[in-house]
Amino acid sequence: MKGAMVILAAMIVIGIILYLTDVFYYRKKHPEVNAKSVGEEEGNASDKKEPVGKLSAPANPTDEPEVCCGTHTVCEKTNLSPLTGEIVYYDDEELDRFRGRQADEYSSEEIEEFRDVLMTLQPQDVAGWSRSIQVREITLPTEIREELLLIVSELRRLS
Repeated sequence: MKGAMVILAAMIVIGIILYLTDVFYYRKKHPEVNAKSVGEEEGNASDKKEPVGKLSAPANPTDEPEVCCGTHTVCEKTNLSPLTGEIVYYDDEELDRFRGRQADEYSSEEIEEFRDVLMTLQPQDVAGWSRSIQVREITLPTEIREELLLIVSELRRLS
């Protein structure tokens, strides 16, 4: 019985240490987590307002925090927001002619042109291509944007 009390006391001390570490260290380093209360539901994707022209993957509690420093390989592969203003072409220079066009102004042939580029990309290049499109100020057609988000979320799930 005495041994069980020692183990219980040790577990309580460890729990207190972990709690204090969370309060005084983790929450200061990750303030975006503080905005959500414990047990609060995220709601469905249609409830969230998303800035026009910006791409972000669907929220998932198992994903990494949305803030990325840009120095890690994982961030570069999964972050769809441009980290730099550098333009990288993926053999898609012809898409530059669509700069400044709205998402709903594309013809079906032009949408297929975007789809052809997207479907010929290597999986590791999809997020980079998305960043490149944003830096080049090209708004993706709605159908292609949805396909891109689906592909990225699938790649995140697999990695």
